[in-house]
Amino acid sequence: MDIDAVSGDITSLDPELLQLPELSPFALKASPQIADDLFSQWLSLPQTGRLVKSLINETSAGISIGTHGNSLSANATGINSLPSMFQAGSTPPLSPRSSYGSPRFSKPKTSPSSLGSPLKLVSEPVREAIPQFYFQNGRPPPNGLQEQCLSKIDDLFSSRMDGLQVQEFKAVTKEVCKLPTFLSSALFRKIDTGCSGIVTRDAFIRYWVDGNMMTMDTATQVFKILKQPHCNYLSQVDFKPLLLELVATHPGLEFLHGTPEFQERYAETVIYRIFYYISRSGTGRLTLRELKRGNLIAAMQHADEEEDINKVLRYFSYEHFYVIYCKFWELDTDHDFFIDKENLIRYGNHALTYRIVDRIFSQVPRKFTSKIEGMMGYEDFVYFMLSEEDKSCEPSLEYWFKCIDLDGNGVLTRNELQFFYEEQLHRMECMAQEPVLFEDILCQIVDMIGPEKEDYFTLRDLKGCKLSGNFFNILFNLNKFIAFESRDPFLIRQEREDPSLTEWDRFAHREYIRLSMEEDGENASNGSVEVWDESLEAPF
Repeated sequence: MDIDAVSGDITSLDPELLQLPELSPFALKASPQIADDLFSQWLSLPQTGRLVKSLINETSAGISIGTHGNSLSANATGINSLPSMFQAGSTPPLSPRSSYGSPRFSKPKTSPSSLGSPLKLVSEPVREAIPQFYFQNGRPPPNGLQEQCLSKIDDLFSSRMDGLQVQEFKAVTKEVCKLPTFLSSALFRKIDTGCSGIVTRDAFIRYWVDGNMMTMDTATQVFKILKQPHCNYLSQVDFKPLLLELVATHPGLEFLHGTPEFQERYAETVIYRIFYYISRSGTGRLTLRELKRGNLIAAMQHADEEEDINKVLRYFSYEHFYVIYCKFWELDTDHDFFIDKENLIRYGNHALTYRIVDRIFSQVPRKFTSKIEGMMGYEDFVYFMLSEEDKSCEPSLEYWFKCIDLDGNGVLTRNELQFFYEEQLHRMECMAQEPVLFEDILCQIVDMIGPEKEDYFTLRDLKGCKLSGNFFNILFNLNKFIAFESRDPFLIRQEREDPSLTEWDRFAHREYIRLSMEEDGENASNGSVEVWDESLEAPF
């Protein structure tokens, strides 16, 4: 058969049957002219003529193309025998063609793995072994750390295989647990649940190593040692044994051994200060989160390493306790350990107004712990005094904000500020001071605080300003208001000398010097060299 005779039938063939593997179908569709030229060139080849004649003969005979294996093999032979129109290696290999996109194959949909795709090796997600990240009883210690810990334990228990007593256990607390030594008794009692007075090596390993205590942070360790078994918080009672151990063992507090009453008062004052600054919920409960966010752990470690307890300004300074207790004793004229409004109004040489004292005794900023109506106990006074003498800290700002917020709506308005300032203005007139009108004061306060809205002040506004303490002094503390207006150069120089000290630190230092000088003067006038006076006339 002549090829010219069948040229008309050739045009009816499906172009996909012509199989040009060297070119992409997208290139052919984009440039039809190239496809026509290549097709014409392909038809002019002798091998093409034989292939086309064979296909036409099979079609005329009624044989379906691709039914018999020989037809397919002949087809494949013809295709493979075609000379390439491109030099070998002149073009890079094309990306794999999708076989199921061809109209010649009408196979039913199958799973991806049966398509023979070269991407099947990455079609399945790679399984990664995720290490365990949650441990119900805490993360177990690394082998190296555990071996090192066990070696130290063996050394400390080697001489006393039957166990250690509470005094001997301090070395374990310091060297193995890396905790302050005045925690030793609390840790000892935590392990010695049977109250036998002895902690054995195995009992300590079960609690500290097997209990994964050694891998916890210091705050969590202290929290678990001090808290009660079924509680998730610390109360003031939990700190009492800790403070009594500190008083009994710290070299800077040895002089208190002969006065057990003041040992108790010192321990109470430290506990009140801890809860004032760290327990922000006001419920008397200290959570683990609050303990971690506070600076108590660092202060405990400092107190354990420092022989001079007065250098530990956070919580443990004896001088700070002395100032607080003496102030309370001065106001408590009948020494029944309670003070009323008339007693408190004398604080700071009558610095406070009657209106702010009334708000304090209405228990708006804080509920009194004393059960006597109209009376403030020692703990209530500690909270008041810390708030009054350091208005830069957040507990103090919250304390006084509640006092000024008469309607309790969370904002301080012009009328509320004017209500408290009216008494200040009257006191200035009585003292022959040049009065400052409220309108001028209000403008000064707005410029000083810079609130988001000038119509009122929020607690957030006050916490964002370093001069918020003066905001409250203007309203109800005349002495500090006058000192602020006069810009006392002595106070300014003190602040510049050591900016790390808080207002409370500077106040306590000044007051301690004044009180100690007064006591020295009284001792000299009485011809006595005793430091402590056990009479009811003075607390020391």
